[in-house]
Amino acid sequence: MEYRILGRTGIKVSVIGIGGEGFENKNFDDCEKIVDCAIKEGINFFDLYNSNPEVRSNVGKALKKYPRNSFVIEGHLCTTWDNGQYRRTRDYNEVVEAYEDFLKRMQLDFVDIGMIHYVDDQRDFDNIFNGKIIRYARALKEKGIVRYLGMSTHNPDIALKAVETGLIDVILFSINAAYDMLPANEDVNILFEEDTFKNIIYTGIDSKRDSLYQICQNKGVALTVMKGYAAGVLLSEQESPFEAAMTPVQCLHYCLTRPAVASVMVGVADTSQILAATTYNNSTNEEKDYSQILAKAPRRSFSGHCMYCGHCAPCSKNIDIAAVNKYLDLALIQEIVPETLQNHYELLDHHAADCIECGQCMKNCPFGVDIIKKMKQAVMLFGQ
Repeated sequence: MEYRILGRTGIKVSVIGIGGEGFENKNFDDCEKIVDCAIKEGINFFDLYNSNPEVRSNVGKALKKYPRNSFVIEGHLCTTWDNGQYRRTRDYNEVVEAYEDFLKRMQLDFVDIGMIHYVDDQRDFDNIFNGKIIRYARALKEKGIVRYLGMSTHNPDIALKAVETGLIDVILFSINAAYDMLPANEDVNILFEEDTFKNIIYTGIDSKRDSLYQICQNKGVALTVMKGYAAGVLLSEQESPFEAAMTPVQCLHYCLTRPAVASVMVGVADTSQILAATTYNNSTNEEKDYSQILAKAPRRSFSGHCMYCGHCAPCSKNIDIAAVNKYLDLALIQEIVPETLQNHYELLDHHAADCIECGQCMKNCPFGVDIIKKMKQAVMLFGQ
């Protein structure tokens, strides 16, 4: 299992995590099997939005036999259980009561990331960040009951506003190859409507989403991923907007090649789906490669957009071209190159200055990126 640092929190998490939806409508034995399989496969990261008291109790009991420092929890505030149904809430008393229930049933002394749940529109954002809920969340952090604060959203505009507050260390965001092409929208249901993708011309990642990923990377705000498979749409040739099915491994690799992404929270119904996701760890570069599906998509015009897919490899001088391009794009949105970014670039084994302009990478690139030009830009910015 590959592990990454969760932004400025310093917490080490598995690149594949487990989302909470797979625990719904299961008894304790089935929940325990999911937890045990995940831990055995090296997964240490669990996202629990669930307000269902049985789920909280089952997962808490299943995790209790493991040392507390061996797993990481994203535990959501603002979800409550109402007459046998999950409900998002902004009522202060409900938020407090529900989170105390979460801590008790999950048998937790602390939560690694306290996630403010599902904020997609401006009015909701303003109410939370100017009211009792953010004060409650910050009080939990001051007491050590939650170690860091996070927020979940599907809207890049709202995600950027959360970053700007300086209070949010982790954002749980919907990322996949299909959603990345869509503009910001306050209505999450747009993502699931059949005709959403019909008339779109794919021209690369939406600029707001692209900016979000880069700004998060530069500020140390970690991104964790929900909807990595686009609710299964990308796994189906008939439903995919690219008219070709991606594999779970390709979907995971797409997410994990975005700046700031630390982990993909996978929804699993059983242990076989955990194993399907963790095959990522032993997959070849060819099995991870998603570039041809995007490049051959109908109504696409990705020309000139680096997707960090790594298809440009191998380089005759062993330059990690995708990494250089990623650091270059991160630097270009800054007035000056941040010292931390400069240091990351310098730690690469080979730099843009090593480029001999052989052009092999440009022949390999499915998106028509002028890689030689980008290498020259990198030399000018980073000095080597």
